[in-house]
Amino acid sequence: MSTGESGRDPDPGVLEPGTPATPQAAGRGSRLFGGRAVLISTTSTIVFLVVIAVIVALAPGSSIVGERFFSGFHLRQAIFGTPGTPSVVGAFFLNVRIFMIAEVLILALALVVAVVRSIPGPAFFPLRALAVAYTDLGRGVPLILVLYMIGFGVPGLGLQFFSSRSDVTYGIVALVLVYSAYVTEVYRAGIDSVHDSQVAAARALGLSRYKTMRFVVLPQAIRRVIPPLLNDFIGLQKDTALVSVLGSVEAARAAQIYGASQFNYASYVVAAVLFIAMTIPLARFTDHLIERDRRRRHVGAVT
Repeated sequence: MSTGESGRDPDPGVLEPGTPATPQAAGRGSRLFGGRAVLISTTSTIVFLVVIAVIVALAPGSSIVGERFFSGFHLRQAIFGTPGTPSVVGAFFLNVRIFMIAEVLILALALVVAVVRSIPGPAFFPLRALAVAYTDLGRGVPLILVLYMIGFGVPGLGLQFFSSRSDVTYGIVALVLVYSAYVTEVYRAGIDSVHDSQVAAARALGLSRYKTMRFVVLPQAIRRVIPPLLNDFIGLQKDTALVSVLGSVEAARAAQIYGASQFNYASYVVAAVLFIAMTIPLARFTDHLIERDRRRRHVGAVT
């Protein structure tokens, strides 16, 4: 509708029928929709938390649970430790150390096994069969059983080098053996995702199988599997607590010692908060990488 027909100027904030949306108008609408979505999600979250808090507060045993799990005195004692009990925070650094060492070893061992499983040719069948057997056993046997077998079985062999290791070392070995089996399959999925035409092109240019794997296949495969690798390491962070079955005093074991001596479970809350504080940043970083990869693939599909 023109200005002369209506007798007034059109509202600049309202689009007339049939008028294409300008980038400014589209951006305004996107911001309004985004702000409304944030408001709705925030409100629903607050309402949900309030309902949960009211239900817990009105429960008959809420005061008992609060004293057993959230006592300020026992929380401080668990954090800083007592003359007879270790500090949960101090013991948590052992979890971090186990995680960092195991992570590096898992990445290296799993990559080797994945490459072995991808080597073609009948001459390498024994190696491929051995790699398949390892991944099947590693994924099939529960981690806690592997911890028992490594932690109590290996020292029983009586071999000087293996029998003189610490409980932490045995725990790291068990974690590496189990998680490498899972990470091997992640690597292999990335290797299989590289199209055969790229391998054929590299071979046509004169690259050997080794150089093709090193310079063409693996760089693409590793980049594609970073998000699922990080998901596996989130699980590894939590499973470091299982090393306590061998006698190592990490965060979960320190919490158990405090709970058994003080008959209070606040130490478990402290340990849980520490694991959450270490896990959530990595989880959010993983989500960020997944979203970035999704956007990149979407842009590539559009172009």
